[in-house]
Amino acid sequence: MRLWPRRHGTSYDLLVAGLGNPGREHARNRHNIGWLVVDELARRHEGSWKQKFNGKLAETRIDGHKVALLKPETYMNDSGRSVRAAMQFFKLEPDAVLVVHDESDLPLARLQARLGGGTAGHNGVRSVAKHLGTSDFLRLRIGVGRPERGDPRELADWVLADFEPHEDPDAIVASAADAVELLDAEGLEATQRAVNTRRS
Repeated sequence: MRLWPRRHGTSYDLLVAGLGNPGREHARNRHNIGWLVVDELARRHEGSWKQKFNGKLAETRIDGHKVALLKPETYMNDSGRSVRAAMQFFKLEPDAVLVVHDESDLPLARLQARLGGGTAGHNGVRSVAKHLGTSDFLRLRIGVGRPERGDPRELADWVLADFEPHEDPDAIVASAADAVELLDAEGLEATQRAVNTRRS
């Protein structure tokens, strides 16, 4: 059964947009976990990156579905411009767009899959909602936590800092990529049952 039945005029089933900021200094930031996840998906499914839609695009297949992976390079606060351009090009509806992003309101490594909802103060998600004209797109929220008691950093500095080695970012990325594959294969409800209640 196809989870993402092709709609008239499009040959693609899903657009997965990982949010992040361009530049080597941001490459391993907590805020760039969305980019890291789509990089992992491209690696697993032999997608190659090319410049398109003010970002980088890789077209691949996951579980037999045609999937476009996107890394907006417009900086986080204007991510929606890139996502909208890709969505319109592939003639997809918002509910066939999955936005993968960091979430400081979730504990480290916790995942939450959902359709729609608010932005929780995330500027990248806010930009996507603004440019798409709706909040009814899929999200995979990846917990990056907050500074521990006694840590003087502001939240903005925390998310723009690199993961610490003991936080095992590679394991978090792998788990999130697994969740994207599950969502593609079995749908949102199955993914929610599998990951939303899982404790790190």
